[in-house]
Amino acid sequence: MEIPYTITEREDTGLTNPKLGIWLFLASELMLFGALFSSYLVLRLSGSSWPVQAEELSVPLGTLNTAILISSSITMVMSWVALKAQDFKKFRLHLGLTIILALLFLFIKIVFEYMPKFEHHHYMSTNNFFGIYFTMTGLHALHIIAGVVVNGYLWGPGSKMWKSEPEKFTNRIEVSGLYWHFVDLVWIFLFPVLYLL
Repeated sequence: MEIPYTITEREDTGLTNPKLGIWLFLASELMLFGALFSSYLVLRLSGSSWPVQAEELSVPLGTLNTAILISSSITMVMSWVALKAQDFKKFRLHLGLTIILALLFLFIKIVFEYMPKFEHHHYMSTNNFFGIYFTMTGLHALHIIAGVVVNGYLWGPGSKMWKSEPEKFTNRIEVSGLYWHFVDLVWIFLFPVLYLL
């Protein structure tokens, strides 16, 4: 049985099929990150000694990256609002800014955080702290890369749909935005847990 792509809310769910699909997907992602956060808590609270190496993490860089991701959530919303206002140029501007901010986040993470750790011989295998740190932030970075790929497609070749099916295209941007806000929300929890506690 094929589930059609709808642009209006279904009576049985109150959601469009794509929005229902993304909420179900995000629920599975929530379970994944929830398991990782739970593992962190178990390791941190059950061990007789926790490696005190959070000082190896740069709070100013983490704060900067937090501001970058929050800004990217704002530009993502603004891109959707621009489409609702029928302003395609503003849409491209705001979605382009979202992509640039995401790439800036990754650049800072890789060049100024991961690479210095590797230079100081801190790897996943070093201890529990770095094992958790690289697992959680690495998985988060993969989610950001996925978001950049999807948003890049919607900014580029996928934006042709705007001319033929503007409402369907606007719905796709909304669904992509829900995913992007989830990725940002995960970082808002990762930052204090790993950098500040």
